[in-house]
Amino acid sequence: MGKGRLEAFSDGVIAIIITIMVLDLKTPHGVSLEAMREVWPTLLLYGFSFIYVGIYWSNHHHMLHACRMVTGGVLWANLNLLFWLSLIPFTTRWMGESGVATWPVAVYGVSLVMPSVAYYALSRLLIGANPDSVLARAVGWDVKGIVSTSLYIAGIALTFWQPWAGIACYVLVALIWLVPDTRIERRLEP
Repeated sequence: MGKGRLEAFSDGVIAIIITIMVLDLKTPHGVSLEAMREVWPTLLLYGFSFIYVGIYWSNHHHMLHACRMVTGGVLWANLNLLFWLSLIPFTTRWMGESGVATWPVAVYGVSLVMPSVAYYALSRLLIGANPDSVLARAVGWDVKGIVSTSLYIAGIALTFWQPWAGIACYVLVALIWLVPDTRIERRLEP
């Protein structure tokens, strides 16, 4: 089957995830810049999570652009990815409201590592459904994905020592992925 409906559905769900995150933002209780002090940590975490969801959207777009068809297994793998992404607004809010406490930061890390695993599974199923595709030729051994997943796991573990160390690992992964997967872009260029 074609991939159009999968792309449209995924774009819609990701747009809703971002909308839910922004709706969780609370306005300051006051009109001065001083009043912003109470909300800036949550606003900063929102921005960080927005970037994460954007990274997944961008790479998801590239991945689907590089293949022609999807299977039932691909549809379920995509739903799995969207499920894990949909938890990011919840864990972002919990982390922000907790003042970056250990358990909320660790659970936030889980809400980042699970989409990573789900994305990997989705990419493998897409390659299986499109063995002669640009995606199959471009991805190969996914060192970037393995490093990222390892950093998430390290971040979760480090959170129990120092929550900010866990967050540093999460930020590092985001920096690694800010540029969309160039392996696919290079293969798509004429």
